[in-house]
Amino acid sequence: MSPATVHPVDLDPDGRLLETTVQGPRPVPTGRLLDHFTEELTPPSWATDLLVYVHGWQTSPESALTAVHRLLGLTAHQYDQRPELYPALRPWRPWTVLIRWPSRSLPSLGGYRRIRDRAHTMSTQGHASRVIGQLLGYLDVSRSDPAAPAVLANRDGQYLHVIGHSFGCRLLCEAVQWAADEPPTLGWSTPQPPGRPFTVDSMLLLQMAAPRDAFAATFPALGKAPLRGPVVATYSQHDRATGFWHLRAEKRAGIGYAGIGTAPAPVSGIRMRATGNTYPMDDLDHRYVSVDASDVFVHGNGPAGAHSDHLRPETAHLLLALANHSR
Repeated sequence: MSPATVHPVDLDPDGRLLETTVQGPRPVPTGRLLDHFTEELTPPSWATDLLVYVHGWQTSPESALTAVHRLLGLTAHQYDQRPELYPALRPWRPWTVLIRWPSRSLPSLGGYRRIRDRAHTMSTQGHASRVIGQLLGYLDVSRSDPAAPAVLANRDGQYLHVIGHSFGCRLLCEAVQWAADEPPTLGWSTPQPPGRPFTVDSMLLLQMAAPRDAFAATFPALGKAPLRGPVVATYSQHDRATGFWHLRAEKRAGIGYAGIGTAPAPVSGIRMRATGNTYPMDDLDHRYVSVDASDVFVHGNGPAGAHSDHLRPETAHLLLALANHSR
């Protein structure tokens, strides 16, 4: 997988987008965001799917890039080995934007709370929701439209998927929720199903660091957000970060440990499938899907446990299945 297929986007602690200048990294003025995206992030015609990935706790810029390349490598290998599992993906050529933010802290309860608060503040009081929301809107209007196949390099158009890990899931949810209340920011193209704006084809939240009722209490607007496809969240009882640490920091277990609890729509519960086992449409065709990965995300030492064991072939299989069913 060529490094050119991943395009890092860096945010400062206030959630502002950074650009490289001769004086060093500088925040991009709000009024120039779309100009910056146009200059730096033009989806290529060869891409079949556009991915936006937001990393989680304790991730350096270098390790975030390594993680995304690993995930892309896993999806490429899985697709090459079992293309018959994804009949609508002909071919699979992803183009990826990596959103990086300052998430490092001491591996302690205090460090966990510090990054939890930063992720929340960056979105609700800072600029992260606007930046990521406008990025998604820009990608939506810039990609090839699946409704106009005559002008496309591929038959079905380009599909947009967002992926988060740990606290990065919070940043994504805040951004998509913000976008739901800011329709001028996003250029909706094909309402499908009727009445729901079309922007994001799937949202995959890996080991989300948020309370089990977050979709009902913190992110209720996701129910009317620019999401065409499902919100899919994985969990594992080997994840100590969202179990042990989350329980002590927030007095309740997190989604990444116990799965989605309450939500504005019914939650479907399934088990993560092996790489040779197809995901039926019925498994994923729900607004909220809670995926038990306790048999898959099992490895990890130290206080976080298996919190970062999400880069697995089974994860690649799930992402490919979501992309396949988006067609």
